[in-house]
Amino acid sequence: MKKLIYSLVVCGMLFTACDKKLELANPNYPTTASYWKTSDEAFAGINAVYNALALEGTYTRSFPGLTDSRGDDFYGSSPWTDLVLTGRFTIPSTSAPVSWIWRDHFIVVNRANQVIEFVGKMSSDVIADDAKNRVVGQAYFLRALAYYNLATTFKTVPLITGPPADQNDYFPATATEDAIWNQIFEDLKAAESMLPISYANVVGPDQGQKGRATKGAAAGVLGKAYLYRKQYDLAAKQFEKFLLAGGALNGVYSLMPNYRDNFKSVNENNAESLFEVQFTAEGGTDGNWTGEPNVNWRQFEGISVTYAPPGESWGGFKDYQPTRWLYNEYKSEATVDGKSDPRLLATITSYEPADNSTTVYGLAWPYSNTSDIYTRKYTYDGLGLHQKETFETGGINYRILRYADILLMYAETLNELNRTAEAYPFIQQVRTRAKLPNLATVKPNMNKTQMRDQIAHERALEFAIEGQRINDIIRWGWLYDPAKLAELKLHDTDFNSWQPGKEYLPIPFGELNTNKNLSPNPAN
Repeated sequence: MKKLIYSLVVCGMLFTACDKKLELANPNYPTTASYWKTSDEAFAGINAVYNALALEGTYTRSFPGLTDSRGDDFYGSSPWTDLVLTGRFTIPSTSAPVSWIWRDHFIVVNRANQVIEFVGKMSSDVIADDAKNRVVGQAYFLRALAYYNLATTFKTVPLITGPPADQNDYFPATATEDAIWNQIFEDLKAAESMLPISYANVVGPDQGQKGRATKGAAAGVLGKAYLYRKQYDLAAKQFEKFLLAGGALNGVYSLMPNYRDNFKSVNENNAESLFEVQFTAEGGTDGNWTGEPNVNWRQFEGISVTYAPPGESWGGFKDYQPTRWLYNEYKSEATVDGKSDPRLLATITSYEPADNSTTVYGLAWPYSNTSDIYTRKYTYDGLGLHQKETFETGGINYRILRYADILLMYAETLNELNRTAEAYPFIQQVRTRAKLPNLATVKPNMNKTQMRDQIAHERALEFAIEGQRINDIIRWGWLYDPAKLAELKLHDTDFNSWQPGKEYLPIPFGELNTNKNLSPNPAN
C-alpha cells in the first residue's frame, strides 16, 4: 500500500489584494480565482492541509513537546528556558514556541477552510462525487483536529469556518468554548459520514494510500472529543462502533502484539493506528519548519532528537526527561512472569540489567546506573540510527489516536455511566498485551471512584509521553481538587508553581496586540 507523503503545494492558499493602480500577479503562486478548477487541484489542496501537520508548531516538534512537558510524566530540562517554563506553568505570552503552535494550527484551519469552500462547490463533471466527499471529509477532519488541539491548549480561540471574504474578516473575535466544541463535533460527524473505512479500493489518485483520515479516525476523535466534554452517553455510542458486534468499525482495528511498534519508523500505519502524522527523513534539502512551502522541503520530525538522551540530542543537551514518578508507576506491578512492565523500556531509557537493558543507542550505558532516566519512546534508540549528527533526520510517524485509547476511553465512559463492572474486560485487553495479571482478580469489585483512579493509572502507563496526560488531568479536574493537586506535586515538582488557569498556554502577545477583538485566556 502506498503511504501518503504530503505534497508541497500552495494550491491557492494565498489571497491577493492589490491596489487597482498596480496589478501584479506572481505566476509561481496561483490565486483563488485561478485555482480550484480541476480534480487534481482538489487533491493537491487537501494534501496541502496535511502538510501543515508537519510544521514546527503542529507535530514536527513544539506542540508535542510543550504538551508533554505540562503533564506529570515529563518535564523540561533544557537550556532553552521556554521548554522548562512551559512545564512549570510559568511560560510568558511572548514565548516563540507558544506563538508557533498558534500560528501553525491556524494554517491548518485556513487551508482546510479553503478546501471545504472551494472543493465543496465543484460540480460532478469536475470531480466525481465520491472523490469530492473524500477530499472534503478529510478537510473537515483536519479542521476538527486543529481546533481540538487549539481548544485543549488555549481553551478559547477564534472560530473561523471559511476563507476571509474581505478585510472585516481579518480580525476574528474569540469564540465561546461551547461554540468551538460544537463545531468540532459537527466537523467530525461530517467527516465520519463522508470518509471511507479504507482507501484500498477507492477510485482516484488516493487509491491505496495509508495516512489519510478515515471513517475510523473521525469516529474515534469524535468519541474522544465527547469524552473531554463529559458527554459520556455520546462518547460511549462512538466507541461501541469499534467494540460491539455489529458496529460499523468492529474488527477493523486491533492491538499490535509489540507495544513499541507504535512508536518506531517501521510498522507504521499499523492495525492499532487510527490516525498518525506521516514523516520521512528522506528527500529534500530544506527543513520544513514553517513558511511558504517549496519543492526542496524534507518532511522530517524533530521529536526524536528533542526527546533523545544527552549525546544523541541536539547539541548534546537534554531537552526533556521522564519523571521518576512515571518510572515508579511502571515498576509498581510485575508481569505474570515476574518481569517489569514491557512498556517501561519502550517508553524510558534506563539501566535495567534484570530486563537486559544496559545500553543506549547501541553503546554501553554512559550515565548513572541508579539516578539517570531518559526517553526512548519516539526516539531511534535500538533502531540502528544515531541522530546527533543532524537535527533533521527523524522519520518516525506521530501517532495521534490508537486503538488502545478506544479501549480505555470506553472503559472510562462505562465507569462514568455507573457500569463499572463492564469496564474490566476492555481495560484487561490493554493489560494483557503488557503481560499484567487479570485486573478482575487482583482488584475485584472496584467502586466507581476506585475505578477512576485505576483508569488514570492505566492511561498513565499506556499513553506516557504521547501528548495525552495534561489533557486527561484537565478534564478530570485534578488541578482544582486539593487532594489530587497534592498528588500531582508529589509526582512532578513543576506543579508547585501552577496557578489556576495556567494549565493552558497563554494567547500569544503578538496576536493580542494585533487583533483587538481577541480576548486573553486564563493563562495570560
